[in-house]
Amino acid sequence: MAANILPPVYGPPFVHDLDRGRREATLTDFQNFVKLSYLSPYLHHSGGTIVEPTDEPTHTRHLDMVYSHLKYSDKPFMGSVTSRANAEDSVQMVEMVFGETAVRENPALLSLINISSPRRLDDRMLGALIAYAHARQALVITPFILSGAMAPVSIAGTVAQLNAEALAGIALTQLINPGTPVVYGAFQTNIDLQSGAPVFGSPESQLALYASAQLARRYNLPFRSGGMFASGKIPDAQAAYESVLVMLPTILARVNFVLHAAGWLENGLTAGYEKFILDCQLLGGFHKLVQGLDLSDEGLALEAIRDVPPGGHHLGTDHTLRHFRHAFYRASLFDYNSFEQWFEEGSQTADQRANAEWKRLLKSYEVPPLDTAVDEALLEFMAKRKSEIKPEY
Repeated sequence: MAANILPPVYGPPFVHDLDRGRREATLTDFQNFVKLSYLSPYLHHSGGTIVEPTDEPTHTRHLDMVYSHLKYSDKPFMGSVTSRANAEDSVQMVEMVFGETAVRENPALLSLINISSPRRLDDRMLGALIAYAHARQALVITPFILSGAMAPVSIAGTVAQLNAEALAGIALTQLINPGTPVVYGAFQTNIDLQSGAPVFGSPESQLALYASAQLARRYNLPFRSGGMFASGKIPDAQAAYESVLVMLPTILARVNFVLHAAGWLENGLTAGYEKFILDCQLLGGFHKLVQGLDLSDEGLALEAIRDVPPGGHHLGTDHTLRHFRHAFYRASLFDYNSFEQWFEEGSQTADQRANAEWKRLLKSYEVPPLDTAVDEALLEFMAKRKSEIKPEY
């Protein structure tokens, strides 16, 4: 697992867009983000609980979320981890689509198990871990740590605790079902010791990220960390700067599974439509960055260098003409024009352009094919389970 696998944000109960501001997330929002993730060439994965659909009952909304991933995208996704029963429902639904034997041989789900630091697995996460391990579905074992509250203020101490917690969860999966695929996870930042609020984009969190990545490689395990984290509440300069401060080290540390790669706002409480689109623009640049240098004959372009005389230019060379469409990454929503042209075209800001873009994408979206009989079986299974599951009070 050498590549950077990029899924979208996970878990916010709120969404934000320029038209309606901040509001509670709904199932429609969840489905919109599944569709946007499906349409993005820079996201490899559909994520999990992209947002919490608060208009659906808590005890059955996991069924609607899993179904939405299966219905509106053909990218991999994460199962429910809110209880053992919900995890088992997730497994049954993917078995209906791919077949029971097939998903044992090649896991269909990669699901997030958070350690409740310090040194605790709660009953819901533990139950989900057991269910997925029995079904041989892949797991991301991730301590959730805020240094200064859930771990020492020292980064070395935090990483030592994080490492012990991650390894304990990984060892448990192997005790339950040896060979269960696992990812070593690290979700760490620090709190503001003056206010108690979490701080995203801090230099301390990047030190922990680099150290955790080296530990994961020492154990020969794929690594999960990083993302487009921000404390900013809207897609403004603060959110942009914070996101890059986290995402660039994430790419440089060769993180394998980068949850929260698009859409994160407000310490993870909000998923932003415009932020999602702008993050994907940056992800395109990061895709280019990780390609590294092309040192082939075509990449070195020595023939073109010889052909252009001193004081000449490369604009019309055969080499430039062969590569001019794709030589450099160009973010489609960023403005590279002169001030005068930008002004004459309406002086649009980046978030305004992103607002138009997510609407355009959703309007152009086409649902991927899903066998009609399988779709009907999924809907029947959901109706049956919704009648069986009793709400918790």
